[in-house]
Formats: sequence, C-alpha cells, structure tokens
Amino acid sequence: MSEATVIEPTAPTTVKAFLKPIDGEGLAAFAAKGRANPASRGTNKVRTVMQGMYRSLSYVGDHQPVVVDEPLHLFGENTAPAPGEIVLSGLGGCLAVGITAVATWKKVRLSRLEIFLEGDIGNPAAWGADGALKQAPEMGFQTIRVKVVVEGDASREVLDGIVQHANFYSPVANSMRNPIPFEIALA
Repeated sequence: MSEATVIEPTAPTTVKAFLKPIDGEGLAAFAAKGRANPASRGTNKVRTVMQGMYRSLSYVGDHQPVVVDEPLHLFGENTAPAPGEIVLSGLGGCLAVGITAVATWKKVRLSRLEIFLEGDIGNPAAWGADGALKQAPEMGFQTIRVKVVVEGDASREVLDGIVQHANFYSPVANSMRNPIPFEIALA
C-alpha cells in the first residue's frame, strides 16, 4: 500500500478583475494637446432617416445605425428606445468615458462602473402638433437624476471625487446644463 497524500485546505482567495484599461499615455498626450490649444473643437455628425411612423435610423460613421422609435402610447411601434432615452444614453456614455479617463489619470483601476439615469420629461405640446401651448423652458427634460455605481482600488471618497470631476467636465452633461446656440434649417 502506498501512503496517501493529505491535502490541507487553503483559505479561499478573492480575485478582483479590473475593467479593460484605456491607453494612459494616449490620454496624457490628448490632454497635453488640449492644454496647448484650449479653443480646439471637433464636430460630431449624424444622419437620421425616417423609416415610417416614428421609427428612424441614425447613421454615425461606419457603425450600425442607431434605431429610434416611440412607445405605443406615443403612436410608435416600440421597436427601439425613444429619443429622450437615446439622449440619456448619450449622457450615460459620456459620463462613463469621463469617469474612466479621470480614473486612469489618477491611476485608479476600476472593477465596476454602472450608471443609472432617469429623466422627467413630458410632451403635452404633442411635438407642437396642436397640443398644449408651452414655452421652450417648459419642454424637454425638467429633471435628470444620475446614480453611479463605481468600484475600484480606491476609497469611496476618491471614487466620488472622480465621478464629480468627470461630471464637471462632461461635454454632454454641459451641453444639457448650459444654453447653447442651436440652428435648424432646410438643407
């Protein structure tokens, strides 16, 4: 008979996976470029094509189109998010990018980042099609609430500072907070 090997139990270990990082050196070079030319601007371009009813396709570069629709109670087919939901998606995406960038700059590795957004919006004006008479400030989002779940290798206070800093510098959040020139004309 051979002697049996006894395996001693070991304490379980917790493995924390971090989110795939961005290029920190590239971020630093991009930031330096912005410091050197603070007035620089880029242009985002989208082409939106109506398919029928309230369903439209928005084309952005070479990507698959973003589908936009309205829910059934607003006479759409409910095949895709509504325009206001797409706006909140843009805000959530911008905040996520900013939080990731600021965390990278501060050398904080994130293991979780989720953003929950809610916006109070109504349309008693029926898109201007003979609904309630409203002034521009009364239409659109009246309140937006954002909750961020973020985890990483930093304290809650540091993570909160990252979130607040990213919010302050968010291009989309600032577009929503601040009046901006807006033009619309026939092509």
